[in-house]
Amino acid sequence: MTRPVREWNVDQPMLLPLSVHDFVSSDHVAHFIRDTVAEELDLSAVWAAYGGDRGQPPYHPAMMTALLLYAYCQGIYASRRIAAACEQRVDFMAVTGMERPDFRTISDFRKQHLQALEGVFVQVLALCQQAGLARLGHVALDGTKVAANAAKHKAMSYDRLQREEQRLAAEVEGWFEAAEQADAGDDAALGEVRGDELPDWAADRQQRLDRIRAAKAALEAEAAEAAEAEAQAASAGDAEHDDDDPDPPSAPPRHHDDGTPADKAQRNFTDPDSRVMLSRSGWMQAYNAQVAVDADHQIVVGQMLTPCAVDIGHLAPMVAAIERDAGHVPDELSADAGYCSEANLEYLNRNAIRGYVATGRGHHHQPSATGDRSPDSDSFTGQMETRLRRGGWRSRYRLRKILAEPVIGQIKHARGFRQLLLRGLDQAKGEWSLMCTAHNLMKLAKAAG
Repeated sequence: MTRPVREWNVDQPMLLPLSVHDFVSSDHVAHFIRDTVAEELDLSAVWAAYGGDRGQPPYHPAMMTALLLYAYCQGIYASRRIAAACEQRVDFMAVTGMERPDFRTISDFRKQHLQALEGVFVQVLALCQQAGLARLGHVALDGTKVAANAAKHKAMSYDRLQREEQRLAAEVEGWFEAAEQADAGDDAALGEVRGDELPDWAADRQQRLDRIRAAKAALEAEAAEAAEAEAQAASAGDAEHDDDDPDPPSAPPRHHDDGTPADKAQRNFTDPDSRVMLSRSGWMQAYNAQVAVDADHQIVVGQMLTPCAVDIGHLAPMVAAIERDAGHVPDELSADAGYCSEANLEYLNRNAIRGYVATGRGHHHQPSATGDRSPDSDSFTGQMETRLRRGGWRSRYRLRKILAEPVIGQIKHARGFRQLLLRGLDQAKGEWSLMCTAHNLMKLAKAAG
C-alpha cells in the first residue's frame, strides 16, 4: 500500500487572507529592521523632501528606508535586484507589506535622500549605545580601498591629456577646414545653404576634445590649489604633510614647483572624484573607506570615505567623527603603522586618548620600528614604540586585528560590498554610510534576539 502524502495543488485558493507576518517567523531580522525604522528612527529629513499633492501618491518614506537598509543587510545593492527581491522573496515582502516599487523608484529614492539617510547612521549608533553595545572604551581604526563605479582605463594622465588635446585640436581644425571647402563647393554648385552646422563625423571628436580640455583644466586647478596650500604650510613652518590630503612618501609629486600638474597626475572621466589606488589585488580606481570599531561588540562608531589613498591624514578627522556621532572621544585607540606620525600621536595625547599606534611593521605583524629609523625617546613616536615594546603580545594593540579588520571582512566578503554603485564623492560617502548603518543594525538585531 502506498503511503498517503499531503495534497499538492497550487491552484487551491486560500480560505482566509494571509498577513505579511505569516511569511517569515516572528524572530526574523526583517521584522526587526522594519519595526526599528518605523518606530525608532526620526525620518523628518526624508519627509521634508515630500511636498505638494500632484501626481500619484509616493511610496511611504519609512517603507522605502526600511527596504534599502534591509537590502544592504542582505548584501543586495543594485536597484534591479532589490526590486526583484520585492516580488520573489517573502522576507522582503514582510518589510514592504507586499508593495512592489520598481527599480527606478528605488534608485531615485536612494540618490535623492542619501544626505538625509547619512543621519540614520547616527540614530542607529545611538540605539546601539543605549543597548550597551558601544561604550567607547577602546576603538580600533582601519581603512580599506573600495572600488569606485569607474574603470581605471577611463583615466588619463596630465601628460597624455596635453598630447591628446593637441592631436584632437589639430584633427578637428583640419576637419573644419575641409568642411569650409566643402561648403564653398556646395555654395557654387547648389546656391544658398546655411553651412554653419557641425559635420556629423566631427561631433564625437569635438565632444571628446571638450571633455579632455575640462579634465585638463580640473587637474591644473587641483595642482594650483595643492601648491598654494603647501606654500602656506611651509610659510607657517609646518613640516608635516597636509592632514586633509597627504601624499604617500613614495608617490610621485602631484604638481611641479610652478604649480602645474605633474605629468603622471590622473583624472578619471567616469568618476572624476575617485583615484587610482594600490590595494592587495593591485591598482584600482577606488575610494578610501575608513571605519572606527568599538571593542565591545564590533559596532562602527565612526566612518568616512575620501579620495585620499594614504591613511595618515585620516586619524584626526576620524576621531572628530567619533566625537560628533557618538558624543565623546574614546578612551583608547589602536591603529596600524599607516596612521603613525608625530603630529597624529601628539593629537591623541592632546585629546587625552591613550594610543596604541604601530610605528612600523615587524615580523608576523608585530608593531616595531621601521627600517633603520631610531626615534628620539622624548618624541611621541619614541614613547609609542616604548609602550608597544613593553606590552609585547599583551599590548592593547592586539585588539586592532580582532576589531576593525573583521568588520571590513564582514562588509566586503560576507555581504559582498566590494564596489560602490554611485559615482561622485558626495554620493559615495552616502552609500558607505548606508553600508555602515546596515552593519550596526545587524549587530543590534543579534543583541536584541
